Amino acid sequence: MKTVLIIAGSDPGAGAGLQQDLKTVTLLGAYGLTVVTALTVQNSQGVSAVHPVAPEVVAAQLDAVLSDFPVAAVKVGMLATPAIVRLVAERLRGLNGVPVVLDPVLAAGRGLPLLEEAGIATMKEELFPLVYLLTPNAPEASRLTGLTVDTPEDLAAAARRLQAIGPRWVLAKGGHLPGEPVDVLTDGTNAYHLPGKRLNAPHNHGSGCLLASACAAGLAQGLALPEAVNRARTLTAQALTYGLPLGRGVGPVNPYAPFARDLARAQVLADLQAAAARLVHEDLSPLIPEVMTNLGYATPYPEGPRDVAAFPGRIIKTPQGVLIPAPPAFGASRHIAAIILTAMASHPNLRSAMNIKFFEGLEDLAPLLHLRVAAFDRGTEPPEIKAREGGTLAWGVASVLKAGAPPPDLIYDRGDWGQEPMIRILGPTPMSVAEKALALKNALHAAGKL
Repeated sequence: MKTVLIIAGSDPGAGAGLQQDLKTVTLLGAYGLTVVTALTVQNSQGVSAVHPVAPEVVAAQLDAVLSDFPVAAVKVGMLATPAIVRLVAERLRGLNGVPVVLDPVLAAGRGLPLLEEAGIATMKEELFPLVYLLTPNAPEASRLTGLTVDTPEDLAAAARRLQAIGPRWVLAKGGHLPGEPVDVLTDGTNAYHLPGKRLNAPHNHGSGCLLASACAAGLAQGLALPEAVNRARTLTAQALTYGLPLGRGVGPVNPYAPFARDLARAQVLADLQAAAARLVHEDLSPLIPEVMTNLGYATPYPEGPRDVAAFPGRIIKTPQGVLIPAPPAFGASRHIAAIILTAMASHPNLRSAMNIKFFEGLEDLAPLLHLRVAAFDRGTEPPEIKAREGGTLAWGVASVLKAGAPPPDLIYDRGDWGQEPMIRILGPTPMSVAEKALALKNALHAAGKL
């Protein structure tokens, strides 16, 4: 396993600093070694104090690690004081050929200075010439160069000027600039503009630390610089998309999201198989509509329909009972995926859904089974939604789900011209959805309505 030496400050909330670095390199399959440069006092609402570690203690940590462990790459973050900058540079000079990634942490997200001007000057003079990749954001690039950085062109100019000071590569990040974000990667000769998407990411604490440490992990593992940067940018975008609403302020990014998604895929299929077997055994066929039924289940943090599994060919009724023509597969049903993805947008735990036949009296029966019920009217669907293939279900489900409010278990509509009335059952797992469906069937049977 390749190692990454992490030299950074400590964040007790673990959203940034060496805690975020360590999580990131571990998830990417590298082994993190840590040297603490400062203890910060902070939470999701900001930094209230910074206590630099004594330079001799930082030096002792570096000597202990470097004398014993192989180091395949180095990630440097917060350095806090000129003295720490100077001694880190001194120790790194002995690591010939080891790529150093420097995230020039100059200020906290809310503006509190984390490195004084003398430290910045020392960093540029002594540390920049040792750096393989420098990863400033736009405000940092502006402060380090003295240039005004308002556009991607300004950012590119600042990146080239920074590269001329010493770093082999500079990745200048454009997320702070208006419009769609564009990062600039330059080796001084070529400047590559790397576009991204403007994300709705209110919980973004630690994104810069994550990007730099992911780059370092990639370099440690032998990736070429562009490949390491691309992998790191992809992980950062995922971590921002699924930022964690922890604390009362700005929550941390979530680098685990794509790994959780991939790890869950086999279990998603197994859980669908188990729930479907129960529907077959208990014979749900009386509640299967004319268009037949499907049961779907999404991975955590789904990116789209390809992360929602369902049954190809649907679940069908026959004179002998329920028949399932094929095992579950990802991307098998656009319709059930639309329901689940829409539900998860406001209630991330609602990862499963199925459709069953509508029956009169649902509003009276559901409360007896402790099931919440809601409805939407296809007749009020906006024409532009109706004209879009597959838009109705997403619109209907979204119209009755409200963030922060308890979600319904059942959502029904009475159909429209050429559209069969239908009930959709929502739940956290396929088995929970199946149990709700079977509870409805058994209650109807007991009332003599089946």
